[in-house]
Amino acid sequence: MDTAHNGQDKRSADPAAVEMLRIADREGYATIWERFEKQQPQCSYGQLGTCCRICSMGPCRIDPFGEGPTRGVCGATADTIVARNLARMAAVGSSSHSDHGRKVALLLKAVADGTNTDYHISDPEKLLAVAARLGIPTTGRSLLEVAGDVAAVAIDCFGNQGEEPIVFMEKYMPKKRFQRLKDLEETLYKTTGARTGFLPRAIDREAVDILHRTHFGCDHDPLSLVAQSVRCSLSDGWGGSLIATELQDILLGTPTIKAVKANLGVLEAESVNVVVHGHEPILSAKVVEMALSEECRRAAEAVGARRVVRLDTGHNMARSAPVELAALLDEIAADPR
Repeated sequence: MDTAHNGQDKRSADPAAVEMLRIADREGYATIWERFEKQQPQCSYGQLGTCCRICSMGPCRIDPFGEGPTRGVCGATADTIVARNLARMAAVGSSSHSDHGRKVALLLKAVADGTNTDYHISDPEKLLAVAARLGIPTTGRSLLEVAGDVAAVAIDCFGNQGEEPIVFMEKYMPKKRFQRLKDLEETLYKTTGARTGFLPRAIDREAVDILHRTHFGCDHDPLSLVAQSVRCSLSDGWGGSLIATELQDILLGTPTIKAVKANLGVLEAESVNVVVHGHEPILSAKVVEMALSEECRRAAEAVGARRVVRLDTGHNMARSAPVELAALLDEIAADPR
């Protein structure tokens, strides 16, 4: 495996990662770098986005140099195929982030109505601030009542069937930016004669819209497809991800700037190291909570460990958990020996 460049291991600029990778090489432990190397050379059509396998008549591929097929079986050009692939990537990424937000919104609802007592409102001030921004009344009401309304607005952003923009986007996005997107919609309508939306109507709807458009025989217009990719992405950034961030602060605590240890050096040989990795912090927050408990401390000491060290990839900074730094390091966080 070619890993050297000017005498340096080119897989990572981090000395700690390089040291662990050398151990992995020596012991024959497969890592993401090795698997990537085995995939070389990668498909050029795939890298250019000119390969389509959406329908059963494919896969089709377009020669970017014009010497081979210029259209897929369905008639799609290279521009259409690239736009479809981009749109589907946007749908997948937005869905992943946004479903993260859905879980947090549903948890806040469960806390508010008392069906979940394992979590609680950790930052009341943040709850009231979010409610005020959303236009939810707070005077003379309990925190749980306010939390229920905040959760209801967040959940509605996922499945609303109307044509108006999602509430979180409307209330959080700078007014100038919001108006610019509305103006862009009107400009495209005057230019093309077709209604092209940029302001997301509902988080789930925009991803489904992409899957609908990119199916065989539905939408061959690259501009329309790219515009819907933007709309879907905005439903994540100003919808799902925003909801996740705001509601996690309410439930798990708002992070503050502080110094923590980071990188593979946080691993301690004399301690029980728990690497908390996951897309959603709802579970990992509880793992961190348990690692800090007196019960876990005693259990660790009983087997000769100094303590339980909980390591994180960033989700639980509110608890000052040491940060193992990046998902790429997860495979080498444990000594393969």
